[in-house]
Amino acid sequence: MKKNLMLIFSLLLLTVFVAACGNDKSDNTEGSADAATGDDKAASNGETKKLRISLGLNDKTPLYKSSEKFKELVEEKTDSLNVEIYHSGQIADDRSAIEMLQFGTLEITIPSTAPFTSFVPEYGVFDLPFTLKNTDVVDKVLQGEIGDELAEKASEQGVKQLAWWENGFRQLTDSKRPVKTIEDLKGLKIRTMENDIHLGAWKAMGANPTPMAFTELFTAMQQKTVDGQENPYPTILLEKYPEVQKYLTETNHIYSPFIFLISQKTWDGLTPEEQEIVESAAIEAGEHNRQLSRETAKSALEELKGQMEYNKVSDEELEAFREAVQPVIEKHKSSIGEEFVEKYLNEIKNAE
Repeated sequence: MKKNLMLIFSLLLLTVFVAACGNDKSDNTEGSADAATGDDKAASNGETKKLRISLGLNDKTPLYKSSEKFKELVEEKTDSLNVEIYHSGQIADDRSAIEMLQFGTLEITIPSTAPFTSFVPEYGVFDLPFTLKNTDVVDKVLQGEIGDELAEKASEQGVKQLAWWENGFRQLTDSKRPVKTIEDLKGLKIRTMENDIHLGAWKAMGANPTPMAFTELFTAMQQKTVDGQENPYPTILLEKYPEVQKYLTETNHIYSPFIFLISQKTWDGLTPEEQEIVESAAIEAGEHNRQLSRETAKSALEELKGQMEYNKVSDEELEAFREAVQPVIEKHKSSIGEEFVEKYLNEIKNAE
């Protein structure tokens, strides 16, 4: 009898245990269903995607203000994208920022074309000195076949160029002496970007070019490590170079575009609607940038004339500069792509 009672009791305990396990399994399944539903809702709603922009220049420049315009245009059209702007090389210098785009660790940067030549040599056409002479020609060339072809080549490097922006015509400053002729350049230590064409051109004109990062430039001029530098008027003014430079020389030796680059990984992660919004904003902000850059260049020059000794190299004297750099242009045709350089120079002639 006792054995029968023990058997019945054991069977009852086993039944209770199985039922309990069944209830636990049911609860867990329901919990998983709820979690899946929550995940699906989150996926359908979508999280805000962050677009960080790395800039080399400070927050007073047309580049920064135009980036704010881009941010405004994007964020007014969608809640799914959040734009953050970092100026003055806070994230990285231009070259490093481009590499970060390739790795997908940064979303957007807007550098000048010079540092991008290490990735796409054909962008080096803009470094050929004294080729582009005015903004009318610039606009025709950038919006023509040359501009489109370069943008296509950028996509082969893990980045996508969405628009042309403007840095402007580069001018010379120094702390040693006024530069009115090519002879006045002899021996001047001029900071340049790390670019073989720039280095070769300044050497050909008699200067002593010294490449260094933009973020190091002000201190280098202050400490007399270099005598001078070359940049557009707004940069010269807004970076406060008159504090450490006495002479300003208008040379227009190189026109420097900015290029709006987005990481291909970032681009691929956007929806078609987001891609359209971002590209449209980049183009519209680029148009705003060119207008603002040109207006700022005029006003910056007037202000600089009150702070520095200004002179403009005459057309006659500029011929000596042009002749000096011709061997440099010929030398670098092959590294850029001789056929592409000829196409670029022909397009300039047609535009003129």
